Amino acid sequence: MKITCTGRKVTLKEAFLERVEKKLAKLDKFFSDDAQAQVTVTVEKDWQTVEITVRDKGFASRAEKSGDRMEEAFDSALDLLTRRIIKNRKKLENRVCQPAVQDYIAQEYTSGDPVDEQYDVIREKHFIVKPCTVEEAILQMNMLGHAFFLYRDADTDSVQVVYRRKNGSYGVLVPENN
Repeated sequence: MKITCTGRKVTLKEAFLERVEKKLAKLDKFFSDDAQAQVTVTVEKDWQTVEITVRDKGFASRAEKSGDRMEEAFDSALDLLTRRIIKNRKKLENRVCQPAVQDYIAQEYTSGDPVDEQYDVIREKHFIVKPCTVEEAILQMNMLGHAFFLYRDADTDSVQVVYRRKNGSYGVLVPENN
């Protein structure tokens, strides 16, 4: 697995980089040799956030955690990522269709309530969508830890959205023409 580490507002020390390489090596058994892992550490005052994204064969797995120390945040994010991978391992192994997303850029969430009726688009994401089944879209959504996922249905070739409902089940939004 190829590992890339990025520090935002921080210079990553060699000891931390070695720790990342050693611990991520334990995930090699789940991915091909071509897999790519991106570890991003962001420091805000005394709060440190670590995001780990692993891409392999068109699928992405992502986890993000924060803590007082980057080592703590990394360990927590790695634990979360490992649990997601193990939970969905059989589904990943049995996947026969082509990947849902060729190059996925992780979704950033924004917080805060709008003050007036004017809405500002803060960020726009672009990614290539390849056909997949609803089951593969749910798998990809779960691997990313998101509440929704945009995909192209393999049977109808229409763009659809699968989402997680409050009760834990899933729903699909299917657009219709008037």
